[in-house]
Amino acid sequence: MSPVKLQAGARDPLCGRRPPPPAPPPRPALGHRPQPRPPARSHPRLWGLADRSETGRRAGHAQWRARRWSRKPVRCSRRRAGRGARRARGTRCSGGRVAAHPGRDRSRAQRGARDPPAAAPAPSIPLGERAGGCWRRRGAEEPRRRRRRPRPHPRRPPRPGRVPEPSGMEPWKQCAQWLIHCKVLPANHRVTWDSAQVFDLAQTLRDGVLLCQLLNNLRAHSINLKEINLRPQMSQFLCLKNIRTFLTACCETFGMRKSELFEAFDLFDVRDFGKVIETLSRLSRTPIALATGIRPFPTEESINDEDVYKGLPDLIDETLVEDEEDLYDCVYGEDEGGEVYEDLMKAEEAHQPKCPENDIRSCCLAEIKQTEEKYTETLESIEKYFMAPLKRFLTAAEFDSVFINIPELVKLHRNLMQEIHDSIVNKNDHNLYQVFINYKERLVIYGQYCSGVESAISSLDYISKTKEDVRLKLEECSKRANNGKFTLRDLLVVPMQRVLKYHLLLQELVKHTTDLTEKANLKLALDAMKDLAQYVNEVKRDNETLREIKQFQLSIENLNQPVLLFGRPQGDGEIRITTLDKHTKQERHIFLFDLAVIVCKRKGDNYEMKEIIDLQQYKIANNPTTDKENKKWSYGFYLIHTQGQNGLEFYCKTKDLKKKWLEQFEMALSNIRPDYADSNFHDFKMHTFTRVTSCKVCQMLLRGTFYQGYLCFKCGARAHKECLGRVDNCGRVNSGEQGTLKLPEKRTNGLRRTPKQVDPGLPKMQVIRNYSGTPPPALHEGPPLHLQAGDTVELLRGDAHSLFWQGRNLASGEVGFFPSDAVKPCPCVPKPVDYSCQPWYAGAMERLQAETELINRVNSTYLVRHRTKESGEYAISIKYNNEAKHIKILTRDGFFHIAENRKFKSLMELVEYYKHHSLKEGFRTLDTTLQFPYKEPEHSTGQRVNRAGNSLLSPKVLGIAIARYDFCARDMRELSLLKGDVVKIYTKMSANGWWRGEVNGRVGWFPSTYVEEDE
Repeated sequence: MSPVKLQAGARDPLCGRRPPPPAPPPRPALGHRPQPRPPARSHPRLWGLADRSETGRRAGHAQWRARRWSRKPVRCSRRRAGRGARRARGTRCSGGRVAAHPGRDRSRAQRGARDPPAAAPAPSIPLGERAGGCWRRRGAEEPRRRRRRPRPHPRRPPRPGRVPEPSGMEPWKQCAQWLIHCKVLPANHRVTWDSAQVFDLAQTLRDGVLLCQLLNNLRAHSINLKEINLRPQMSQFLCLKNIRTFLTACCETFGMRKSELFEAFDLFDVRDFGKVIETLSRLSRTPIALATGIRPFPTEESINDEDVYKGLPDLIDETLVEDEEDLYDCVYGEDEGGEVYEDLMKAEEAHQPKCPENDIRSCCLAEIKQTEEKYTETLESIEKYFMAPLKRFLTAAEFDSVFINIPELVKLHRNLMQEIHDSIVNKNDHNLYQVFINYKERLVIYGQYCSGVESAISSLDYISKTKEDVRLKLEECSKRANNGKFTLRDLLVVPMQRVLKYHLLLQELVKHTTDLTEKANLKLALDAMKDLAQYVNEVKRDNETLREIKQFQLSIENLNQPVLLFGRPQGDGEIRITTLDKHTKQERHIFLFDLAVIVCKRKGDNYEMKEIIDLQQYKIANNPTTDKENKKWSYGFYLIHTQGQNGLEFYCKTKDLKKKWLEQFEMALSNIRPDYADSNFHDFKMHTFTRVTSCKVCQMLLRGTFYQGYLCFKCGARAHKECLGRVDNCGRVNSGEQGTLKLPEKRTNGLRRTPKQVDPGLPKMQVIRNYSGTPPPALHEGPPLHLQAGDTVELLRGDAHSLFWQGRNLASGEVGFFPSDAVKPCPCVPKPVDYSCQPWYAGAMERLQAETELINRVNSTYLVRHRTKESGEYAISIKYNNEAKHIKILTRDGFFHIAENRKFKSLMELVEYYKHHSLKEGFRTLDTTLQFPYKEPEHSTGQRVNRAGNSLLSPKVLGIAIARYDFCARDMRELSLLKGDVVKIYTKMSANGWWRGEVNGRVGWFPSTYVEEDE
């Protein structure tokens, strides 16, 4: 049967395509005069066919074919039906023409009026040739032949220096590559690993910080990073605010439509992460993004699988966010003013005499003197060239807001410069340490300056924009001061840089001082300047906290009380609440502070205050009976009123979130009622000190601007949280209580212990003689406590000069008073520690067995074994120079050591220390560290797997430090320290003086001035 021939320009009735143009006629013979032709039929897809030349027609047809195949065909039900019918009949469609079929022709013929004109019978065509642009029906003996597809549209080659994305990559992976090209993610981020999942990218972007930085990378200053929270710690309020800031900038700066954007909860709750990827794809194609030269995504060939996004909400709920500090390295350009300061200090370096290489200490002294002179000169130039001329142009309020207390700084540093010069030049720097110690109290005025410098710069920017005469005057002043090199805005941040340099200068001087007496004196000055630096850093940090609190205040409706009175924020998020007398769960958003919980109902982007809970009247208790595995919002805990009023029950979405909320509530309650708050008859409570104050115990400054420490409301003593247990007896106590040391009641999970509970932290005494109540204690003290020799007494109250102490007999549980000479301290028996989970612990093992374990391992492989011949003794066995070496670990007075000059409180600390320090400290011939635990397989990647199944690299240890002071954490982000702790340092990036590290498995932030880094 001959194929049906369609009319020119007619569409295929099945697939809807137009046929290609007919083949051009043969060229006429030479000398032949061509007949005039009608003009070519215009068609939007047939570019170049208007050209009358044969070359133009062929080029246009090729271009049409390329564009035709580069577009995705429209899939409609009619085409699918037609294709299925043709497949059943053995026909194919190509180029818009359809092979005929007898059955279909008969049906068309029966319709009559719609029949096409009769076609001439087609000549026979050999196998494999086309008939009218179609394949004819294949016979049973013919082999099936593949349809030949035209070559796709040629793709533009990648630009030099660009890494082309492989074809077939999922859109979220292409998005991750684009973020890496935009310098938002590091090139080795886990989203690039073979095991990466879309969950890794979603978790990375959830807090909105990197999205805001992305816009700044595409166009500088698109977002003011001061307006977002750079460490939201997955606070729902702060994360959503960051995300909304990003979305607003996409509209206002990048010209995107609101319909192209995702909603804030689409990202935070990952309700629609596919929409997030789509928004970022559209952002990559905006003119601003394309102007950077970074290739947009996705490419034409990509795998679009929506199923990968379906399980994300549940996975996010089940997984707590790991703190990846390296992610934010691109965000923290917080060292504002650092380059200006360095330029000012080095301006006259060429004219300075060079110090001899063998006398580094003299160079340190010269640097201290010269930088102080240069800095004082900078302050004087601000006063002379800016303050005096601008006084006529600014109001008194504007003048004070811009220049803060610079006149006081000028006077202070003139005197300090003179004393430093006199000490170094005339007194051979013997009293230099005393100069810095004396000026510590005077330099605290930098707290006021650092508190106001941000608002000063904002005021200056606003005045410059609104007052043309001031702007012109500022330019004139800059030219007079330093030829226009530095503006007043640049110079205002220099004082904040200078005050944080003193301890660094002294630290270098101490390092190169050999005289022991001078070194000890300079260390006192170093401690004073470190304390000052920490104070200033905490002022800066508190300013960030105050900005957060202001955002809370503005977003909560019906809140008439200042949120500042509630203390520092501990966390916020969605929770379900019910009162103990009702059983209806209400969905609420709570803001947890040290002193209160603000219960709100979400109202669009804002919140409506429903209730304020005063935490000083409550205690917390776990409720494990509500926990039901795999059921959301069933994990509860109680908030119980201490006076018996109605309490509350909180329900969390997951078990991990419940654990997190319990920790945050316990931290808040520990700030309200800390350990030792009532020791020695004191009554310590959190307090905001309006003036700079020092701790009564350690004499160090109380840090920050609000709720800096604790005040005794009886005697007025001031102390850090970590120092409360060492404050002397309260100066205002009853006469009968004088001289008695009251040991505090400890708390567990935020609840004070009842007398029946045994606290392993209280001192234990062993009874050495019987006591039956004779002689009796004083009447005002209480009943006697009957004792038998051999009993153990838990000491509750006692003093070295008192005849009677108060205690609890652990055998009978009775509490009373007994003679202090009837007991002696219990022998200290260390609690056995289970090291079996450590990859380096071998348990009980002899030398020969240890050598067998190590003989076939690489050098520096080690194990720690329990010496079976000597109970309680440990030894390190390590392979060094292809031999097994054995080191005995000595224990004395509760400390572990292999060298007398370095002792550790635990075996774990000793091993951690020698992972990063050579064993030659104790053995000169053993110059190696503990590198490879013997239980780990060789060539181990050192990776760990988190609960979601994603590989995460272990944090890189930058160094080891020893804690010099106790430090008590104030929120869950901070890391508590005890003097002598060995700290692994993970991050030093923070510009506010805080480092991130680990102690005994706990990871968090701690003040860098509280530790001393090992060389």
